[in-house]
Amino acid sequence: MTALSRTAGLNRHDDLWLLICQRGLLALVFVGVWAIAASRMPAFVLPGPHKVWDALVGLAQTDTFLHDVGMTMYRVIVGFALAVVVGTPLGLALGSSRALARVFEPLLAVTNTVSSAIWAVFAIIWFGISNATTIFVVFMTAMPLILTNVWQGAQNVDKQYVDLARSFRMSSGQRLRKIYLPSILPHFFSGARLAFGFGWRVSLVAETLGSSSGIGYRLRQAADLVQTDQVFAWTLLLVTLMLVLESGVLKPLERRLFRWKPLV
Repeated sequence: MTALSRTAGLNRHDDLWLLICQRGLLALVFVGVWAIAASRMPAFVLPGPHKVWDALVGLAQTDTFLHDVGMTMYRVIVGFALAVVVGTPLGLALGSSRALARVFEPLLAVTNTVSSAIWAVFAIIWFGISNATTIFVVFMTAMPLILTNVWQGAQNVDKQYVDLARSFRMSSGQRLRKIYLPSILPHFFSGARLAFGFGWRVSLVAETLGSSSGIGYRLRQAADLVQTDQVFAWTLLLVTLMLVLESGVLKPLERRLFRWKPLV
């Protein structure tokens, strides 16, 4: 058993290094193609990697850089947290009650259909130029995704388990904690990762339209002044932050919670 565990550990280690090498090679190819394309175009249309890196270093040395990055992260995380707090219990309620699902299904379809840009316009009208504008847009984008995935997970709960729990006279809270929650967790994480990615994207829209700080606001400023290198620099920073948070927080948490599942 110990030998098998060691072999499995070595295989995982080799797979990790292979993945790192593959993605490193992919990044090098991307940068190379970018550099070649940039060399054939004006810098204000497509700046090269070196020019964008210099712009990013210059931005990092400004007095407002950390404040802008911090404000964007704060708005996205608060909006996402609110989406989890509201969307998860609503999804459980709709998944465990067909009557509620029939009543509220059209409302969910509406919230999934409305564009984030429209939510941003409404948020500006209601909240003005404030943090609440971006938080609201992130919330309205992420919450339906989490709600829908949790709802689907609750619908997939085996009815035999629910009937067995009722025969043992388990309370609604016990059924929720011991039967529904373990079943919906994979669906929750699937929706949460998708919602988190969308939250980052729509935060740019909201900050561009209704904020006086943040990455989206700085992107708009750079675009207005045709500072394309700074536009690319802010975009690269945003993508990097999103990947770090997803790969460094959400994925490890998901792997830890589902470490009992067999590797495929």
